[in-house]
Amino acid sequence: MGFYVTQFMSGLAQAATLFLVASGLSIIFGVTRIVNFAHGSFYMLGAYMAYTVSDVVGGFAGFWGGIVAAALAAGVIGVVMEMVLLRRLYRSPELFQLLATFGVVLVIQDLALTIWGPEDLLGPRAPGLEGRVRILGQAFPQYDVFLIVLGPVVLALLLLLFKWTRWGTLVRAATQDREMTGALGVNERRLFTSVLFVGCALAGLGGALQVPREAVNLQMDVSMVVEAFVVVVVGGMGSLMGAFLAALLIGQLQAFGILIFPQITLVLVFLVMAVVLVVRPYGLLGKPPAAARGAAHAPEAPLRPAGLPAKLFGVAVLAVLLLLPVVAGQYALVVLTETLVLVLFAASLHFMMGPGGMVSFGHAAYFGLGAYAAGLLTKHMDGGMLAGLVTAPVLGGLGALLFGWFCVRLSGVYLAMLTLAFAQIVWSVAFQWTAVTGGDNGILGVWPAPWASAKWVYYYLTLAVVTGAVLMLRRAIFAPFGYAMRAGRDSPLRSEAIGMDVRRLQWLAFTAAGAMAGLAGGLYAYAKGSVFPTFLSVPASVDALVMVLMGGVQTIAGPLVGAAVFHGLETEVVRYTDFWRLILGGIIILLVLAFPKGIAGAADAWFGSGRSAEGRA
Repeated sequence: MGFYVTQFMSGLAQAATLFLVASGLSIIFGVTRIVNFAHGSFYMLGAYMAYTVSDVVGGFAGFWGGIVAAALAAGVIGVVMEMVLLRRLYRSPELFQLLATFGVVLVIQDLALTIWGPEDLLGPRAPGLEGRVRILGQAFPQYDVFLIVLGPVVLALLLLLFKWTRWGTLVRAATQDREMTGALGVNERRLFTSVLFVGCALAGLGGALQVPREAVNLQMDVSMVVEAFVVVVVGGMGSLMGAFLAALLIGQLQAFGILIFPQITLVLVFLVMAVVLVVRPYGLLGKPPAAARGAAHAPEAPLRPAGLPAKLFGVAVLAVLLLLPVVAGQYALVVLTETLVLVLFAASLHFMMGPGGMVSFGHAAYFGLGAYAAGLLTKHMDGGMLAGLVTAPVLGGLGALLFGWFCVRLSGVYLAMLTLAFAQIVWSVAFQWTAVTGGDNGILGVWPAPWASAKWVYYYLTLAVVTGAVLMLRRAIFAPFGYAMRAGRDSPLRSEAIGMDVRRLQWLAFTAAGAMAGLAGGLYAYAKGSVFPTFLSVPASVDALVMVLMGGVQTIAGPLVGAAVFHGLETEVVRYTDFWRLILGGIIILLVLAFPKGIAGAADAWFGSGRSAEGRA
C-alpha cells in the first residue's frame, strides 16, 4: 500500500511542474492567441540558468537564488522575444507567429549547445530538502513534498492575481474579447508584453525546479512543450483551473501508466487526450472559442484561375526540372527527388489548412502510413514498387478517413492537438510493434523496381507523380467541391443554412489530404530505401507545417515554394556548419519578418497589384 501511495505522490509532484509550465502557456495563448512553440525552450533555459547559478554561487543562496533568477531571466527573454519579434507579427495570420517561435526554438537550441555543451548536467539536491520522509514505510523525497505544496500555492496566487488586480481584470477581458478590449483604450502592447513575461517566467520556474529531479539536457524543450500543450488542451484553453486538473490527471497517468499499461506508456497521455476531446471538444473546463460561435476563419480574397503569365512561369519551371538531370550530379538528384516529395507532402497539408481551414499538428501520420504501406508490402508480401505506390495513398487515405471523422468535429487548436494525438498513437504502434514494423530498426531494403533504380529515372518518376498529384489538388480547389469547402471555412453557419454539409466537406478534404500525404510517403520510402518511425514523428509534422507557413498558407504556390526553400536551406546549412539550427532558425525569423504572409504571398503582393496569390499560383 505504501508503494502505491508514494507513486501517487510522485504523480502529484510531476503534476506541479506540468501545471507551472502549462499555466504560462495557457495565459499567453488566452490573451495573445499565440501558439508559442518556444515555450518549452524557456523551460529548458530556466533549468540551465538555475543549474549555472547554483554551480557558480553554491549553497543555499545559489540554489534557491538560482531558481528565482532563472524564472525572472526567462520572463525577460520572453519580453525581448515579444518586443523584437512577435510584436511585428500581431497583424499577420496567427499561424505565422507559430513559425516565428519555431525559429526561436532552433536558435535557442544551438545557443544552449554552445554555452552549456551537449552533455547532460546533473544538478545538486535542494539545500534544506535533501532528506526523505517515511510514508507508510516507504521513503519519499522532501523536495517532492515541497513541489506538491507549491502547485496549489501558485494556482491560488494566480487566481488572486487575475481576480483582484486591475492587470488580472484586463487579462481576463482580453481572453474573452481581445478586439473589444483594445477598442476600450487598453494598451495592447503593454498588456501583451506583461503576459509574455508572466507566462515565460512560469515556464522558466518550472524548468528551474526540475534541476534536482532530472538531468538538464537539450531535449527538455520539445518533450515538455508537447506535454504542456496536452495539459492545456485537456484542461481547456485559457482555463487555469482546467490546466490544474489536467496536470493532476496527466501526472497520475505518467506515475501509474508504466505499472498498469506498460505496453502503451509512450502514448497513454495522447490516448487520454483523444478521448477527452472526443467527449468534451473544448477540454474539461474549456469554453467554445470565438471562432466556434461565428465564422471559423477570416474571409480571404476569392481564388482566381492562373493567368497566362503564371502558366508560362509554371511551364518554365517544369522545363528546368526536366532538364536538370542533364547537368546535375548524383547527390543533386537525390536532393531534388526529396524536395519533390516534400513539395507534395506540403501541398497535401496546405489543401486542408488553406482552403479547408483545418490546422494539423500530426500530418506526418499519413505520410508515415504511406511509407509503411510501401515498406510492409516489400517486406512481407514481396510486392513491387508500383503496387506499393498504389497502396500508399490508399492506406494514408484510410487513416485520414478514420481519424478525420473525429477531428472535423473540432476547430482551431483543439483540432490540431487531436491530429497530434492520433499521429502519436500511430507512431507508437510503429515503434513498438517490432514483429511487423521492425520497431526502431525500421524496414530496410525498400528499393525501387529495377527499371527505376537509376537515380535519374526515379527522379523523373517522382517528378511525374508529384506534378500530377499537385495538379489534381489544384483542380479540386477550383472545382465546385473546392468552392464549397472554402465557403464552409469562411462562413460555416451560412453554408449550413443553404444546405451544405460542412463537416462532410471537411471530412472529405481531410481524407484527400491524407491520401496525397500517403502517396508522398510511398515515394519517400523508395527514395530512401528504408522506413523508420521517425517518418511519423512530431518533428516531421512540424517540418510540413513550417514549409506551408514559410511559403504562405493563403497561396496555392506557397507550399511548393516553402518546401523547396526549407529543404534546400536545411540540406545546405547542415553540410557547411555544425550550428545549422542557429542559422536556419535565424533565416526563418528573418523570412517571417520580411514576408509576414509567406514568400509566395509577398511575391504576389509585389507583382500581382493586390490580386490574391492563390489566383496566380
